[in-house]
Formats: sequence, C-alpha cells, structure tokens
Amino acid sequence: MATPPLSAESLAASHETIRHLPNDRAPVPASGPMRKRHMLRKYRIQSLRNDGSVHDTENLGPAIPAFEAAFSAFARGTLIKTAQGPVAIEDLTPGTKIITAEYGPMPLLWVGSMTLVPNADGITADNRRVTRIMGDALGMGRPMMDVVAGPGARLLARPAGMRNSFGGEQVLTPARDLADGMNLIDMAPRHPLTVYHIALRRHATITAGGLDFESFHPGAGFERHLSRNMLSLFLSYFPHIREPRHFGTLSHPRLPLVSSERLETA
Repeated sequence: MATPPLSAESLAASHETIRHLPNDRAPVPASGPMRKRHMLRKYRIQSLRNDGSVHDTENLGPAIPAFEAAFSAFARGTLIKTAQGPVAIEDLTPGTKIITAEYGPMPLLWVGSMTLVPNADGITADNRRVTRIMGDALGMGRPMMDVVAGPGARLLARPAGMRNSFGGEQVLTPARDLADGMNLIDMAPRHPLTVYHIALRRHATITAGGLDFESFHPGAGFERHLSRNMLSLFLSYFPHIREPRHFGTLSHPRLPLVSSERLETA
C-alpha cells in the first residue's frame, strides 16, 4: 500500500530499507530537500544468495511504474510451471527450477511482490487494475483455469490489429492490452491483492496457468529514465545484478506497458 508523498529521491540516496514492517502503511523516513514527491510503497523481495540460502527483505520504495512493473505480473494463486510440476506463485522459493521455453529449466533467482490496494491515493488507476483471463479464453487449456494478471504482466501473443507490423511473429504483449470485456476482463480488485513477479538469470518465456508469460526484465535502456540515485536503489533490489547490462537481452520483442513508449526489440 502506498504511503503519503515524500522524497523518493532522498530515500534512493540513502537506500533506506525497512524490514519486518507490521503493515503496508510503512513508517516514513526523514527527508531532506526534494526534487519531486512520489508516493512510497512496500516491496517484498526474496533472492538467492551465492551460498544457496534465501535472503528475504521488505523495502520501502517509490510507487512509480519503473519499480512497480518488477513486482506486479501474477496474482496470488497463479500456477507456475516448474521442474517439479505447477507451483503457486506464492509458494515459489529462490532456487526452484522454472521451466522456460528458450533454455529449459532455470533456477529462480528472485521473487518480488507488492499489494494492490483499491482506491489507494497517489497510485495511477492503471497500476491498480488487473486482467482476468477466463479459462480456455485463448484456446483449449489456455489458460487451464482463470488467471489474474497484474499490471506488469506481458504474455506472448499476436495482438489484433498489429499482426502485419511483426510479420506474424508473436510479441510479448501487456495483458491489459488484450482485454475484450468477455474472455479477458480488465477489472479493479475489490479487496487488497498481492501480486508477484519473478526473475531468472536471463529473460525468458515461462508458463503460468498454461499461458506463455515473460520473466521480469526492465527493458533495454531503462536506466536512461531514472536518476542516478533512483537507478542505484532499483539495482539494489536485485542482488544478482550489478549493472543494467547484466539483465541481458529480451527473449522476444515486446510492447511497452506505457502506450506512449515504443516497441522494445529483442
């Protein structure tokens, strides 16, 4: 849940980390001179350490699209295909082998989550909405049962009206862009909803509820849209990443989550 507006830049400069917070309305760190005020929210991160142990933290960070997209692809209960079979997203732990279309089983390095709160102040409407994909909406068993995709979710598809643009190639498409009001429904949760995203060593296509979604990747050149302090804070959320280039390349071309941005190429 977002907290009142304050200096996200000051937070970024200090890398303020809040652990074991009792609720989503987190305490506010002291702030100095501000360039821009952002709402803050709590982000939970589980990451795989080099020794195989799991590091679990809760972090206070800016409630802006560049950050929220890393934590908001899959609603609680979504089944992810692993080497041991389907596992609910909330039960995944770093180290689990995730089945990918491009590279086979890959160890899960990172799980991020946050809570979508209806009518939260200071959060854009689009970032409070989800897309319910009805069972069999995209073909038999696709998905196997209803899947709720968060605002940061993209799935592999051929978007209607854009097929000529890509020569028939499938493109990673924001789930909300596929909403048709019948089989894929854009909606606002009535109650707080926990959403998740996962990161692997390389960007890849994973199976969630029988559909092909992407693992997290911030996009090529994402660092150009963040201040130096914001970029440093963002990278600190990913212990396996030291520099933006370490996210690697995209597995497929993809459409932006923000409509004003351009197609991202693989």
